[in-house]
Amino acid sequence: LMFALSLLLGTTITITSNHWIMAWAGLEINTLSILPLIAKSHHPRAIEAATKYFMTQATASALVLFSSMTNAWHTGQWDITQMTHTTSCLILTSAIAMKLGMVPFHFWFPEVLQGSPIITGLILSTIMKLPPIALLYMTSHSLNPTLLTLMAIMSAALGGWMGLNQTQIRKILAFSSISHLGWMAIIIPFSPKLTMLNFYLYVLITSAIFLTMNTVKVLKLSTLMTSWTKAPALNTMLLLTLLSLAGLPPLTGFLPKWLIIQELTKQNMAPTAIIISLLSLLGLFFYLRLAYCATITLPPHTTNHMKQWHTYKPTSTLIAISIVMSIMLLPISPMIPTIL
Repeated sequence: LMFALSLLLGTTITITSNHWIMAWAGLEINTLSILPLIAKSHHPRAIEAATKYFMTQATASALVLFSSMTNAWHTGQWDITQMTHTTSCLILTSAIAMKLGMVPFHFWFPEVLQGSPIITGLILSTIMKLPPIALLYMTSHSLNPTLLTLMAIMSAALGGWMGLNQTQIRKILAFSSISHLGWMAIIIPFSPKLTMLNFYLYVLITSAIFLTMNTVKVLKLSTLMTSWTKAPALNTMLLLTLLSLAGLPPLTGFLPKWLIIQELTKQNMAPTAIIISLLSLLGLFFYLRLAYCATITLPPHTTNHMKQWHTYKPTSTLIAISIVMSIMLLPISPMIPTIL
C-alpha cells in the first residue's frame, strides 16, 4: 500500500508541476517506489528486471535534469513549457523516449515486463508511462517533429516485428506497448490532445487484457490454449479486447488510429500515415495469434494436455467494466472533435 501511494504521489507531482526540479523529483519517487514491486518475488529474473529498470530510469532522469539545466543556463527559465533551447529539446526527447521504452531505447522494457508479476507489469505499462507522456504533452510545441516521426516509425516497426516470434504473453504485450508508443509520438507535435486520447484508450484496453490474464493465471501461449475451460465467457471477451488493441474498426481501439491518420493527412503527411498503418499490420498478426490461442481453436497436440477446471468465481466488476469500454466506445467518436 505504501509503495502504491508513493507511485500515485510521484505521478501526481510530475503531472502538476511547472518547475523542472519538481517534475524530476516526481519521476524519481516513481522509480524508487516501483522497484520493490518488481523485485517482490525474489526470483533471479525479477532481481535482474529491477536492476535493469533502475539503471535505465536513473540514466533517463539524469538526462532530464541535464536538459532542463542546459535550458535554464541558456534562457534563465526553469518552466517546463518554456523549453526553447534546441539541444535541450533533443536531449529531453531522448530522455523521455528512454523513460517510455521507445525505439532506440526500448531494450529494457520487454525484459523488465517479463521479470515482473502481472499486476506490476500492468502498472509499468500504464501508470508509469503517464508522467513521461505528460512531460511530452507540456513540451510538445518545442519538440523536433522530424526526430519524433523517425522514432515513432521505428517504434511501430520494431514493436510489430519483434513481437511476431514471442511465446511469452508479457513480452508480446511489451512489444505491443512499444508499437502503440509509436502512434502516440508521431502525432504529439501536431495534436497533443490526440496523443492523450490514444494513451487513455491504450491504458483502458491494456488494463482489461492484463486483468483478464491475471484472473485466468496465464503467462504464455501454451497455457493460454488450455485456459478456455476455466472461464469461457471471459476468454470470449478477451478475443474482442485483443482485436480492439489491434485497432480493428467496430471496436474502441480503432478510434485513436482513425483520428491520428486523419490528422496526419491534414498535415500533408499521407506517406507517413500509410507507412505507420502498414506497420500496425505486424501487430495485428500477433494479436490474432493470441486471440486464436485464447478462444478459437486448440492446435493438434502430440501430448495430452490437462483441461483446466472451470472456475465459478464471479468476474470482478472492474474487469467487466474495462472490457465493455474496451470494445464499445467507438460510437462516442462524434463527441471527440468537441473535446479536442
